Amino acid sequence: GLAYYYLTQGSGKGSKGKKVAILDAGAQYGKLIDRRVRELHVESDMLPLDTPPEKLKGYAAIIISGGPGSCYEANAPAFNKGVLSMGVPVLGVC
Repeated sequence: GLAYYYLTQGSGKGSKGKKVAILDAGAQYGKLIDRRVRELHVESDMLPLDTPPEKLKGYAAIIISGGPGSCYEANAPAFNKGVLSMGVPVLGVC
């Protein structure tokens, strides 16, 4: 609903045509998320989970696709927490 409207119509700030970054931690659903976003006629890029915020500038939203392991494990994959303060919507999917 609202996310689709924001990405395709914009919020009056010229956001039409923006892309979504999908930060992938190796989940089996990463490709499915990518396909579903594209089915909404929104461009998306699959990027490694550890992609720094500087490389994510220009994306209208970020989806963090979890991995097969627990986030509480000592060797769990991690993302740069700076992603959360970029001022764009962030969705985490386990």
